[in-house]
Amino acid sequence: MDQAHSSLFFDQEPELARAGVPPVKPVVAGVARVLRPNRAQVELRPCDLESLLPEGHRARIVWAYVEQADLSRMYAGIKAVKGGSGRTPIAPEILFALWLYATVDGVGSARAIARLTQEQDAYRWICGGVQVNHHTLSDFRGEHGEALDGLLTDSVASLLAVGAVKLKRVAQDGMRVRASAGAASFRRRGTLERCLDEARTQVETLKRQLEDDPGELTRKQQAARTRAAREREEKVRKALERLPELEQIKVNQGKKADAARASTTDAEATVMKMGDGGFRPAYNVQFATDCEGRVIVGMDVVTAGSDMAQLAPMVDQVEQRVGKVPGQWLVDGGFPAHEQSDAVAGKTVLYAPVPKNKPAKAKGQSQDPPEGPAGEVEQKAPPAGSEFEPKPGDSEAVAQWRGRMNTDAARELYKDRAATAECVNAQARNRGLLRMPVRGLAKVKCVVRLYVLAHNLMRMATLAPQLIGWGTGTSAMTATAV
Repeated sequence: MDQAHSSLFFDQEPELARAGVPPVKPVVAGVARVLRPNRAQVELRPCDLESLLPEGHRARIVWAYVEQADLSRMYAGIKAVKGGSGRTPIAPEILFALWLYATVDGVGSARAIARLTQEQDAYRWICGGVQVNHHTLSDFRGEHGEALDGLLTDSVASLLAVGAVKLKRVAQDGMRVRASAGAASFRRRGTLERCLDEARTQVETLKRQLEDDPGELTRKQQAARTRAAREREEKVRKALERLPELEQIKVNQGKKADAARASTTDAEATVMKMGDGGFRPAYNVQFATDCEGRVIVGMDVVTAGSDMAQLAPMVDQVEQRVGKVPGQWLVDGGFPAHEQSDAVAGKTVLYAPVPKNKPAKAKGQSQDPPEGPAGEVEQKAPPAGSEFEPKPGDSEAVAQWRGRMNTDAARELYKDRAATAECVNAQARNRGLLRMPVRGLAKVKCVVRLYVLAHNLMRMATLAPQLIGWGTGTSAMTATAV
């Protein structure tokens, strides 16, 4: 059959040749030739940055807020002007938007943000072709603490103006955040004084070496070694300056003053008891949150591990920030010291759990409160010796607080504390507020302010999107109508 087939074509070849048709070439067996992917090939694809992100992307929401925010405090430090000399700095809008978006995205490192501006479309879109390095980002975060605090005040005031925040009830809570200091960096006074002498000696030695043989090291090496020695001396000096405060705390606790220790890496960090029961260097971050809108209206960072003295300062801060004090203030059992209750008595109504009395040691007496017919605890008349009964030496504010917390209405209202404060703390943790990326109280406050601004921005986009020019949905119309 093959021979007949081939002979058929061979018989037709002369006729095909006369007609100008080339002869059919036989197929040669071999390795197949195909096109394979080359993913190392560099491609140049022209595209505009505006088309990279869809409508409604978070980066667009962040930029919409930044565009309408008052950044005059940030512009005040820029010395370059039109027609003048000097390098043109990056617009504060870009740096502020990068930090806000990165905070919402759970990124807290300046180096990570600088890398993402080259890799991810959202960060590239915010930059708009402007090259940003991690030094510029880090300096921006630490230099604009007052400006960030002013933006927090502006955001809360705008939400109050449109009725998105009522400020009827506020919940306050403290959150311990790990400091950027090792547990082994804490030293007692004697060790710190010895370290300070060694650091000063090292600085003097480097100066003499530079004078004796200027050509031994390069100028860059000389500057690096001198800077490191001076920074070491400065850190030890700050630790010694902080030590008297820590010694007084030890004395107040009934311990010896020489047991106090300060860190040589972050002098303002304090060893605190953490949520897991361990003790680590940390900062105490305080949030005051509106219970209805879940908007943070006050924040602070303190170096004390206890919340006992943080109630009155936060009430004063919120009053100064927004011009009014909420009618009800909810805190946990770590806040209501008697002097704190007296300090806020004329401004707000305090709701906090009353500590239980120590059980009596008399035998044969039941310590359980009387029960009603259905087994429910009766709260109308506190039994003798109850924690709700006024104690000798109680002020009028403290006595009213005890009686107030003995009602079912107060217990029901107090449930808003955990639903508000713990939710805000958890969201901050989810966004990366687990360990401080900076050292020093001033810079730590800048980091926390960014977290607060990012949180309030997301709440603003939900409660009052019209404030950032973002749609006119149901939530926006509701906020305007209230």
